[in-house]
Amino acid sequence: MKSRFVRVLMALLIMLAPLVAYPKSADAAASKFITSVNTTSKVVALTFDDGADGANTNKILDILAKNNVKATFFLTGSGANHHPQYIKNIAAKGHQLGNHSYTHPDFTKLTATQMKSELDRTEAIVKSLTGKTTKPLFRAPYGAVNSAVLNGVGAAGYGYTVQWNIDTIDWKGLTATQINTKVQTNIKPGSIVLMHTGAGAPGTPLALPTMISQLKAKGYKFVTVSQLLAYQNAPTGKTYTVKSGDTLYSIARAYGVTVTALAAANNITNYNLISVGQVLVIPGTTVTPPPPTTTVKYTVKSGDTLYKIATMYKTTVAKIAAANNISNVNSITVGQVLIIPTTTVTPPPTTTVKYTVKSGDTLYKIATTYNTTVAKIAAANNISNVNSIYVGQVLTIPR
Repeated sequence: MKSRFVRVLMALLIMLAPLVAYPKSADAAASKFITSVNTTSKVVALTFDDGADGANTNKILDILAKNNVKATFFLTGSGANHHPQYIKNIAAKGHQLGNHSYTHPDFTKLTATQMKSELDRTEAIVKSLTGKTTKPLFRAPYGAVNSAVLNGVGAAGYGYTVQWNIDTIDWKGLTATQINTKVQTNIKPGSIVLMHTGAGAPGTPLALPTMISQLKAKGYKFVTVSQLLAYQNAPTGKTYTVKSGDTLYSIARAYGVTVTALAAANNITNYNLISVGQVLVIPGTTVTPPPPTTTVKYTVKSGDTLYKIATMYKTTVAKIAAANNISNVNSITVGQVLIIPTTTVTPPPTTTVKYTVKSGDTLYKIATTYNTTVAKIAAANNISNVNSIYVGQVLTIPR
């Protein structure tokens, strides 16, 4: 009886051993969201998303080869099935491969299991065709990313979710000139450029020769995404605590980063939803706070355009739009007061400037902003008491 009891006990211990003998494995790290690299080196990564047709793949490969440029191709499993030889050609030319899913779904609507299936299927077919892995690079279809996607993709073995900071929107059928202009206008050290291989982007192979030539003339070196990551300056982990009146746009502007990068660094999906007291990580910043800026106010006059105002103040339309939360750059109204972000105290070179007094203004403050004197402003506006100005008063600022 005793021996039978011992046998039963041992059997139970053997059955339970797998449950208690081994510790649970640690959760995989979330995939790192990359839009560009923080570096002073003039390096740029050209990237191409390959969809179902890949019609321009070989044209693109020929141009890259002629210019001795290596790029990164994000491949779909469906595309690999439709044009396997194109995929082989990409690998044979020495370009880097990344995973762009199998069926190109919105990953924010998938479970972690579904994400893994999409990635594993693409990895399997690409590896069978080329002998190369797509890991550790993933690009989300439609650029749709949230924290759940980063966790799911990371668990599947993809350490980097690669976005971009220059979207050529070539898939809209833009001309070669339009595509190249987007790149040349927005290029910066560490940029990642998004383009496509499909028939819907006929301007891309036409734009590439000029694009490459002009970037080389500016001193840029072309690298793959993995090579680009090696140039990343070490982050400092600088943080910012949200205050009353802050917006994601104003914080991004203050630190010289993009709203997209700031949102990605903090897993923010709704750009308009931040709360007072929330601590934000500022990506790509140094321990030195951003340089102080002098904010100039400008009242829109008849005939003004954002481009004209930006030219006067030696800034960009994009910066003025961001500073004033303007979504349509063609829509400004006479009398509208704009904040002009600038790093210089020197106002635009005009003979006179009109300024509308706001709450908290003093003549001394206005004079300092416009690099003039209280006496000159008082004289130009027949002001006898320099302490007596009122909100809404329009002052002539002499130059």
